[in-house]
Amino acid sequence: MIVQNETDLHGLKEIGKIVAEIREELTLHTKPGVTTKEIDEIGGKLFKKFGAISAPISTYDFPGYTCICVNEEVAHGIPGSRVIKEGDIVNIDVSGSLNGYFADTGHSFVVGKGEPILTDLIEATKNTFDAGLKKFRAGSKQNGVGRAVFQTAQEHGFTVIKNLTGHGIGLSLHDSPEHIFNYYNSRDTKLFKDGEVIAFEPFVSTKAEDVYQLDDGWTLTTADNSFVAQYEHTIIVTKEEPIILTK
Repeated sequence: MIVQNETDLHGLKEIGKIVAEIREELTLHTKPGVTTKEIDEIGGKLFKKFGAISAPISTYDFPGYTCICVNEEVAHGIPGSRVIKEGDIVNIDVSGSLNGYFADTGHSFVVGKGEPILTDLIEATKNTFDAGLKKFRAGSKQNGVGRAVFQTAQEHGFTVIKNLTGHGIGLSLHDSPEHIFNYYNSRDTKLFKDGEVIAFEPFVSTKAEDVYQLDDGWTLTTADNSFVAQYEHTIIVTKEEPIILTK
């Protein structure tokens, strides 16, 4: 999507604020002893409170209002009976729509006190996001983002998941461009456009570079149970710094 007017900008900011608030509220409720289903049900109540719609449900008929992953799970985790424990690494991903506008956000965090490697991974993922964010400028090549993401992850002693990417968003959950790679792709020379709306989401890994889908048809994980962290915001590309809609 390309932002065309103030109506577009207002609509995107409105849903961006909503999914960010849901993300933060669910993070506060993620404590030892709570199930992922209980966390998700809070998300469902918040969507109803704000008058917004869960994008995973409306777009894919996903079995949950939000995607919640724990430890070996990387993305699209189905909320269920799994109990959160001290030291778990958890990812909460919230996407929704309001009045036809979509926004997507997510982050990984450690519950309580975790292993040092997890703390390092979370910090590295945030730094990787920041490095990639600087490359979003109207007129710049898309592959500059992937180069910055991959190099920064490596500088911290980690790698990236290559078959998970960011994507365009705005009037649908997945819009053009189809992919924002988290590594350098020499053929990805398309230029960012002024006003382009992007869900930017690096996935940084302790070792693995690919994920595969479990038999439940949704959950993505790594073959070697590598730990993976994600950091995601919906942004608007401009000629200057991008606008973050999901702070």
